[in-house]
Amino acid sequence: MSTDTPQDQDGPETTDAQARQQLIDLAAEFYDQFAEGDVPQMRIPTRTKSNIEYDEEKNVWVYGDRTSTRSAKSVSGAQKLLKATYTIDFLAEQLDQGRSSTLRELYYLSESWDLDEAQFNSQDESNSLIEDLEIVSEVKREDFHMRPEESGAKVMGPLLLREQTRRGDREIHCQDDVGQGGYQIPNNPDTIEFLENDAEFVLCVETGGMRDRLVENGFDEDYDAIVVHLGGQPARATRRLTKRLHDELGLPVTVFTDGDPWSYRIFGSVSYGSIKSAHLSEYLATPQAQFIGIQPEDIVEYDLPTDPLADSDVNALESELEDPRFQSDYWTEQIELQLDIDKKSEQQSLASYGLDFVTDTYLPERLDEMGVL
Repeated sequence: MSTDTPQDQDGPETTDAQARQQLIDLAAEFYDQFAEGDVPQMRIPTRTKSNIEYDEEKNVWVYGDRTSTRSAKSVSGAQKLLKATYTIDFLAEQLDQGRSSTLRELYYLSESWDLDEAQFNSQDESNSLIEDLEIVSEVKREDFHMRPEESGAKVMGPLLLREQTRRGDREIHCQDDVGQGGYQIPNNPDTIEFLENDAEFVLCVETGGMRDRLVENGFDEDYDAIVVHLGGQPARATRRLTKRLHDELGLPVTVFTDGDPWSYRIFGSVSYGSIKSAHLSEYLATPQAQFIGIQPEDIVEYDLPTDPLADSDVNALESELEDPRFQSDYWTEQIELQLDIDKKSEQQSLASYGLDFVTDTYLPERLDEMGVL
């Protein structure tokens, strides 16, 4: 059974009929295995840090050769395949009806299925199964009409776009036609068409508080920046839109987060891809993205307010030193410095120098050092 990545990542969109057929073909493979006297199984890449490797041609991290097998040889394996079959049936019917559902709804919907063994024990289990089906069917979950709960991620900047709505297409300028909250990123940003762009770069921001500070200070207008609120660990839609802004509009992408190991992983998911969605790295990751900060060296240079590293922070930093996504001289130097100073700091700690320091001094200086301005 194939473990390739979704084949339409940068090609034509998958139609509902194509997505449905690929799901049906997957279920047919189980039937064919039965008919040939074989034990049904489904093989997928092992989704662990030790099984990701750098694809030098695509400049992203992808799954390696290690695989896991869902086999009906065991009771637990048989239950997983049963749940996969029921889920395929539900998704095929959903596509046939032109409807959609959330990942959370799928978990609850399973409680209505006629076999108790087909029902999910947790949403983590149903989420994981959808990821499995993405890999083996080579269709993205967005093309299943599956969506997460709203991430709340927003965009503010000099960009005119056209989006599809239930009432037809509409044009939106992401400064002139939105309030202070900005333009909300849709679940499937591939439905957006870029019309006009006056931006110089993209600034992805981890926290809502810092995003609001930048907008209130007029940073997007003063520097012709598209400010993308990541909302913590960024949703797939946010990462996809960021990649499109880079690839299609040629805009440099920068990432501005807190200065702690968990925030570095936020940068890693934007730039290199995340471990759990490495099968979609070519579709979601922006390898050219640059990290602005907060850097450990910023904590020292600006004498920023800090908190001591917790044991979990230290463990995470030490893990990142072994993480293939952070194997560079820059990250080794910064992480080792942070372990040495035993401190972490938030984006908003820059306010210790006043509310305008981040937009008047810190960001312009960092962007200039990085060659963005």
